[in-house]
Amino acid sequence: MQFTETPPPSLHQITPFASFAINKSQIHRTRPWPGFPTSKSLGSFGDVNCMEQLLVHCANAIESNDATLAQQILWVLNNIAPSDGDSNQRLTCGFLRALIARAAKSGTCKMLTAAMANASANMALSIHTHKFSIIDLTSFVDLTPWHRFGFTAANAAILEAVEGSSIVHIVDLSLTHCMQIPTLIDAIASRVEGPPLVKLTVAGATEDVPPMLELSYEELGLKLVNFARSRNVMMEFRVIPSSSSDGFAALIEQVKVRHGEALVINCHMMLHYIPEETLPAVSRSSPRTMFLKALRSLDPSIVVLVDEDADFTSNNLVCRLRSAFNFLWIPYDTVDTFLPRGSKQRQWYEADICWKIENVIAHEGVQRVERLEPKSRWVQRMRNANFRGISFGEDAVTEVKSMLDEHAAGWGLKREEEDLVLTWKGHNVVFATAWNLIAPAEAWAADMACTASVDVEIDRPVVVPFAHLDTFVIAAPAAEALAAMLVVEFVCLVLPFVVLPARTYDGWVTVLLPA
Repeated sequence: MQFTETPPPSLHQITPFASFAINKSQIHRTRPWPGFPTSKSLGSFGDVNCMEQLLVHCANAIESNDATLAQQILWVLNNIAPSDGDSNQRLTCGFLRALIARAAKSGTCKMLTAAMANASANMALSIHTHKFSIIDLTSFVDLTPWHRFGFTAANAAILEAVEGSSIVHIVDLSLTHCMQIPTLIDAIASRVEGPPLVKLTVAGATEDVPPMLELSYEELGLKLVNFARSRNVMMEFRVIPSSSSDGFAALIEQVKVRHGEALVINCHMMLHYIPEETLPAVSRSSPRTMFLKALRSLDPSIVVLVDEDADFTSNNLVCRLRSAFNFLWIPYDTVDTFLPRGSKQRQWYEADICWKIENVIAHEGVQRVERLEPKSRWVQRMRNANFRGISFGEDAVTEVKSMLDEHAAGWGLKREEEDLVLTWKGHNVVFATAWNLIAPAEAWAADMACTASVDVEIDRPVVVPFAHLDTFVIAAPAAEALAAMLVVEFVCLVLPFVVLPARTYDGWVTVLLPA
């Protein structure tokens, strides 16, 4: 992959940016605009904290349409952040490119694109992401634990959840195009009781989000089926065209789970592309919440959720820039440990990061699809959808640690309650969580803990056993609007009662609750 640049003609009578080579003596002599910081202070701008502050000031200038100030800051950034510099310089260069792209769409600051066109032959204003072959993508994701961590933790949890099942149905929502599946098939093939039939359902790729494949999902499916056959595992592969923009609604609707199948929902760095509450076009019901509730209706044996532990959801550009800058330094910092300078794989790797930076910074509305949420928020979403966290076993921890031993010393692993977190130099990078369904009675208790109640008079409750559960259903006349029942613990029958908003569990409508 190569960066390309087509410079438009300059709109201003200023010294071309290209003439400002990164030369300290020249920088100390150059002061392109009156009132700009002195050359002495310019020499200290190479510190990463200063770079971040410059980016913040530049973002504010662009948002306020102050083209002159933005231009001055961009000139400094161009001189201290070359695209072939150290990790912090390349990170800053990525944000510089993204701010220029944003400025191109912003009022009078559109002139910045022309002004910066001559900034440097080394910094392209356009990003070209690479389309991978299967072999290239396989080796690409194996370079770093960024994806392998999630693969390893998820596969261990999945194997435990489907133990003894003769049919395993996997719905794979994965950014890496099923690259996790071959390792899972290898593990399934070695089961003592023999391998199950594996059904693999995927959402057809509809968004151009890197990494991208050069072949169709139908071709990918054929290769996976042949691979499974070589391991004596029977596999069925199905593609359902579906988009993250509507919460994979078509996929959820068309997934058919037959009796006896163990359903696995594997979500690897894809759910943050589902729109969330800060998107103005989103209705009152969050698509992420609706998606998780739809998953519950499928009655999965396990849901695995792996994603990057950062927050890119703020509607405030500066907040988003700070959050992204303080997370995306990590891939730039790690790349030096596994890819040499000038290699094609390194170009592909950093182009994918630049794509993410530009999407977070330069775009808004439905075009801004990189909307990461931190682990804490996803955990709360899962709990609100009545899922219960599953702790990763010691086998999973051992396998992850063994995998990390193959990589640089800076990578680490830590537990946070039931979850596993991949770290780089102590900073959270990627989290892995596993979930199963809460039983109806437990789901009622969860609702009770977070729902406001209103007092109501109760006259002679009627107790009805709830099938197959150590719980009971209570119905009692109170007000005309009260026409249904609630699952409660028998020991609570003697207590006063309150009314809750309706919820449905196994055919019962939940409206009545002991105080």
